[in-house]
Amino acid sequence: MNEKENIQDENLEQNENNQEQETAQEQAAELSQEEILSNKLAEANDKYARLVAEFDNYKKRTSKERVELIQTAGQGVISKLLTVLDDFDRALNAMATAQDVESVKQGVELVNNKFRKILENEGLKEMNVVGEAFDADFQEAITAIPAPNEDMKNKVIDVVEKGYTLNEKVIRFAKVVIGQ
Repeated sequence: MNEKENIQDENLEQNENNQEQETAQEQAAELSQEEILSNKLAEANDKYARLVAEFDNYKKRTSKERVELIQTAGQGVISKLLTVLDDFDRALNAMATAQDVESVKQGVELVNNKFRKILENEGLKEMNVVGEAFDADFQEAITAIPAPNEDMKNKVIDVVEKGYTLNEKVIRFAKVVIGQ
């Protein structure tokens, strides 16, 4: 029986060793799962940090572009108006030595027409409101006076300051006198 007991003892030891090995393997498997999860978490954190940095750079870049656009928005119009400025300089020089007032007047009218044409091409339109019904969306009533006739009631009788639209948007309301 000693031999049988020895064999049983060896089998018991072997079973215990097998169980310890299985436990060690399970712990190793659990550690590898923890390592895998921690690696995935580290990758996700890295991607998140890069995404936040990229978005921050995007915001800075678009903000900078917006500031540059605002600063240079009028450059095209101003470049076109430089010719009008040159014409005004020539008119002023001509007025200093001019003997004929009519030619100076015609020159100033030409410069005025050129100036207005450039502004019209850029989308600026003058409001012609005399005789039209008062519209608070386009006009600002300065005062009201008795209407000269019944047809002119609640209509614009006079314009104190012209109104303008830029690409169909009011940029300055016409200041008007209306009839009552």
